[in-house]
Amino acid sequence: MKENILQVVAAILLGLMIPGAVIRLTASAPETAPNATVSQSATQDGETQPGIWVLTADGNTQWMVLEEYLIGVILAEMPTTYAHDALCAQAVVARTYALKRQQGSRHPMGAVCTDASCCQAYIDIAQYLNGHGYEEDVANARRAAEKTAGMVVTYEGELIEATYYHCSGGLTEDSVVVWGVDYPYLQVVESPGEEEMDGYAESVWYSTADLEAMLDRTLPGTPDSWLGWTTYTVGGGVEHMLFAGIQYTGVELRKLLELNSTVFTMTAEGDGLRIDTLGKGHRVGMSQTGAQAMALAGNTWQQILAHYYPGTRIDKMEDLG
Repeated sequence: MKENILQVVAAILLGLMIPGAVIRLTASAPETAPNATVSQSATQDGETQPGIWVLTADGNTQWMVLEEYLIGVILAEMPTTYAHDALCAQAVVARTYALKRQQGSRHPMGAVCTDASCCQAYIDIAQYLNGHGYEEDVANARRAAEKTAGMVVTYEGELIEATYYHCSGGLTEDSVVVWGVDYPYLQVVESPGEEEMDGYAESVWYSTADLEAMLDRTLPGTPDSWLGWTTYTVGGGVEHMLFAGIQYTGVELRKLLELNSTVFTMTAEGDGLRIDTLGKGHRVGMSQTGAQAMALAGNTWQQILAHYYPGTRIDKMEDLG
């Protein structure tokens, strides 16, 4: 990033999804990881800044100043036209998520990658300004990062699994339904105000040939005969469905049929099915469109985070030992 000084990863702790001990990043020189590109960073007055290992798209593991990295995450993950408090909420969850990943072993050196389907998206500021957006967008993202500098979300003294996604469809989902791990702060909550926002509802139609290719099986009978019983989660998603004689989970069908979410209904239509979905993403944790709706309704970023991660608190990184 713009200004550089060597720093260190304080620890690499076990547990990809299980909460671990909170880390504290120091200013010592980092050990170079295999295929690592080390970026040194410092403040203008020479003071060191917290940093993070980032696995970039080219396969290099790079050390970045945490707060500069967050600007790139905000630019990649949330529209900068969103309200300031929504952007601030995004900054805090992105910071928490990155530091939590630093404790794990998903990638070398506990790095967080730039693939949104694996960790969280990131775009370099210079790349962003080269055809993706404007200085005003960067300024909005920077203000959110600076307003919340050093703030993280914790539960019982540990960083939370700060998961987030685009849109809940009106109701979030329990983590145990999606990942099989039950976190007390990743439970079902209402997410009002999303109805008019992008990603709230979508309809797709698949022919029999489409469905057979996606499910990798031959479908007997006619489309209306495929639809069996369905059970639902407390968050309104499909839990299990008997489809053409085989039982699937909602998570499986969402992946196989490339659906926006597990909140879906199927209707036989012609030589195929119409599938209507609500929400976009895994629906666990903070809804970005829900955060925007709350911010537009006058809620602060602290209130947004308290709503989507019930029972948590907001702490400063340096207060966690």
